[in-house]
Parts: sequence; C-alpha cells; structure tokens
Amino acid sequence: MMPVYLSDAKFWRFLMDADEALAAQVRAAGCPHCAAVLHSARYPRKPRGVRRAVLGEDYGWRLSFCCAREGCRRRTTPASVRFLGRRVYLGALVVLISALSQGVTGRRRAQLRVLFGVSERTVRRWRVWWREVFPATRWWHAARARFVPPVDIAQLPASLLERFTAPEPGARLREALGFLAPISIAVHQAR
Repeated sequence: MMPVYLSDAKFWRFLMDADEALAAQVRAAGCPHCAAVLHSARYPRKPRGVRRAVLGEDYGWRLSFCCAREGCRRRTTPASVRFLGRRVYLGALVVLISALSQGVTGRRRAQLRVLFGVSERTVRRWRVWWREVFPATRWWHAARARFVPPVDIAQLPASLLERFTAPEPGARLREALGFLAPISIAVHQAR
C-alpha cells in the first residue's frame, strides 16, 4: 500500500538537494534585515514517518542561518520542501497521508497510521488544517489564482496534488512540495 517512492532514498535525496538549493539562494542574498553575511545556524529536527536509514543523516537538520553582524544576529530560515512548518512529520507524509485518508475505509486509514506511525488524532488535526487553516493563509489567497478552475478546498490536499502533471506520482508530490515550500516558514502562516 505504501507508495514505492517513499522507501527510495533517491526521492528523499532529491528533496534534500532542493532544500539546499533554496538555502543557497537565501544565503547568497544576505541578511534580510541588514544585508550582512549569513552564517550557518542549522538546528536539529527529528523527522518522523520514515526510517533514518532511508533518509540519511542530513534529514536530522533544518537548514537555517544567523546574521553575522553584531547587534543584528537575526535568524533567517529558508523555505523547505522537506518540512511543512513546525510539524514533526515530513512534509511529504503530511500531504500524502492527508490526501490518502480522504474517503478511505476505517481499515485502510488504520493501515496508513500503522505504516507511518501517525495517530488518528494527528491525521484529523492535519485534515482540519488543510480545510480551515491553510485556505485562510495570505499565501494561499495569492497562490490559489494559479489554478483554473479553482482547487476544491473541501478536498485539499488531494485536489491540489491532482493539479500537478508530472507523469509519476512521486514527481507530482515533489512538484506539490515545491509549490508549498513558502508555507514552511512562519511569515506565510497567518492571514
């Protein structure tokens, strides 16, 4: 039942490489507050849902930077395709499990939970987030205009995944995560 690409280290490495590219752009731009040089200030994360052996050791760190100028020293965290905000489960799993849990039987939903170690309560919380919180963000209000006809809010995130056209499901998920990357940082969370 588990999509085969979730057990493929190449899928997760692709997402890590995408995060590193986003981080390189942020670092090259310098501090957004004072334009000074940014130093690495990555911090530990304990991503859940996929074995560390598949992910690699890099997945234990969230890429982030700190301003080098004394008096500023503000943290700058780039957008991420691996993490969806502060959630402990990897973004790919939050999107995929939320989409797969729509309209499935209780038995199927239980299989998903066991497979990824996600509680029913967590999946319900994610579904509420997709239906109520996500559509109310400033970012979504601007980004939703890219889709004609409009994405069905009641069917998020499945209705969003359907809009990406890569031939393989893993590539579609990667495209969706790239699209959602801006919401991985706090500035885009509230409306």
